[in-house]
Amino acid sequence: MSDSNTTDFTNPSTFILLGIPGLEAAHVWISIPFCAMYIIAVLGNFTILFIVKREPSLHEPMYYFLCMLATSDLVISTSIMPKMLSIFWFNSREMYFSACLTQMYFIHCFSAMESGIFVAMAFDRYVAICHPLRHSTILTNPVVAKIGLTVVLRGIMLILPYPFLARRWPYCRTNIIPHSYCEHMAMVKLACADVRISSYYSLSVAFVVMGLDVFFIAMSYIQVLRAIFSLPTKDARLKTFGTCGSHLFVILASYIPALFSFLTHRFGHNVPLHFHILIASAYVLVPPMLHPVIYGVRTKQIRDRLLRLLTHKGI
Repeated sequence: MSDSNTTDFTNPSTFILLGIPGLEAAHVWISIPFCAMYIIAVLGNFTILFIVKREPSLHEPMYYFLCMLATSDLVISTSIMPKMLSIFWFNSREMYFSACLTQMYFIHCFSAMESGIFVAMAFDRYVAICHPLRHSTILTNPVVAKIGLTVVLRGIMLILPYPFLARRWPYCRTNIIPHSYCEHMAMVKLACADVRISSYYSLSVAFVVMGLDVFFIAMSYIQVLRAIFSLPTKDARLKTFGTCGSHLFVILASYIPALFSFLTHRFGHNVPLHFHILIASAYVLVPPMLHPVIYGVRTKQIRDRLLRLLTHKGI
């Protein structure tokens, strides 16, 4: 018979999100940079989508993939920030069980899609630099559509077991999640059942998504760098490297915090909880803010179209 002080939350009606435990007094101050990052992410990514849609000259594979990345960024950041800000500003910590599972699914699903988009963008740069004369014949619109569909379906199918497994777990003693959003591993730690299947599956997904994607990206850029260094002049090398430098920076800014968050969940037992949650929050908030800023500043075509639109409107 179970202990009288223990309540089994087989399907709790709500979860309680604590925000950033240990830093509750600073929640309002922490919310200021987080809110600013969210506003920049929303405005920047919508601007990217608007410019690419308005300019026929940008209807090319690289910009199609960039639009997919912008859409993914908007979904991820919007899945998290409104609830996070309500915790920081209004101490509104309750979240319905089904809403928590939905948030968890969208975060991980679109994160997996983003990783696939990076592979597609790296492949586009490889073809553009290593086989420039064949770029338009290799990356035709039907091929780009098939790549995009594959990226989306992979994210949907790989992450689909997460909420189904989480719904089946019994939750013992507490429904309190010491986190600022419904992260998968944070929920796993609340279950009082054998979660080895879920843990092994999440490790497999991490290997498939992060491991294989990083491998393919690395292979693409190794070929790109070899092609760049074989160019005859320094100016040609710098100009060509500039076309893929922003992609490399975006990839590093996305994967490094994600890898750190993943490793600290499993091996960083001595890492302070509040530090881990700050990194986990940055992992889903900083890249959506950086992507449009980097591409807007470093991509001449987007920068020129934006300046043209602003000057045309007299801003």
